[in-house]
Amino acid sequence: MNPEWKSRYEVAVDAAASAGRLAKRYFDDTFKIEWKADQSPVTVADRESETLLRQLLLDAFPKDGFLGEEYGDTVGTSGFRWIIDPIDGTRNFVRRIPIWATLVGLEYKDEQIMGVAVVPSMGQTYRALRGDGAYRNDQPIHVSTVDNLSDALLMYSSLSWFMRAGRLEQFIELTLRTQKQRGFGDFYGFLLVAQGSGEIMVEHGVHAWDVAAIKPIIEEAGGRFSDWDGTPSIHRPDVVVSNGKLHDEVLAILNGPVSTPRG
Repeated sequence: MNPEWKSRYEVAVDAAASAGRLAKRYFDDTFKIEWKADQSPVTVADRESETLLRQLLLDAFPKDGFLGEEYGDTVGTSGFRWIIDPIDGTRNFVRRIPIWATLVGLEYKDEQIMGVAVVPSMGQTYRALRGDGAYRNDQPIHVSTVDNLSDALLMYSSLSWFMRAGRLEQFIELTLRTQKQRGFGDFYGFLLVAQGSGEIMVEHGVHAWDVAAIKPIIEEAGGRFSDWDGTPSIHRPDVVVSNGKLHDEVLAILNGPVSTPRG
């Protein structure tokens, strides 16, 4: 294993756990909610957790770049860049819903090579390093083997995003083609696909920090990650994650005409 990758992986797992513990102290107590210009919430927990991650990761690897949701981009010189979301699922966090996570992703020369997702309220850590497999805590995880859309579990965040994207009818078509649907948004739907608990997660409205840690976990678990055009990019607001066997069929539905009869 590449020693530069491995050393960063080990530090990232510990750093994400520390930041998650810090955020959970606020989650279990009281905090003030502020609202950004885009009307998304932010708390002192978001800001302090990102500050801690920046400190821990850049103290260990001072030449690396760093992109965080709250404090922006710092250019590095090593070829490595950390991409983090201190609290993914802040809307859940502020409503006291325990489905939120600290995400730490790492890319090398624009390739996403490592991801860690710490879920403090569930006591779970999902992690993956390119070529080393994907894990929940210390147990290997793998996507499901379901190869028929009619047997698949579809996950998503909110219908409003599909309305904004002009794909509401296509999304409804997808729900009619799948067996069951669940609104597990944010990081959680992606990780459920990685561990084989569902087959498809379709999302819109994401940023690089929402999915940089997710992509290696999905791919190391045997799944596929892409935007709605099929490109494996973390820099588009639209994303599809699947067990790989159903991916092309899902893309065709999202990008095609509605054909299933109603009623």
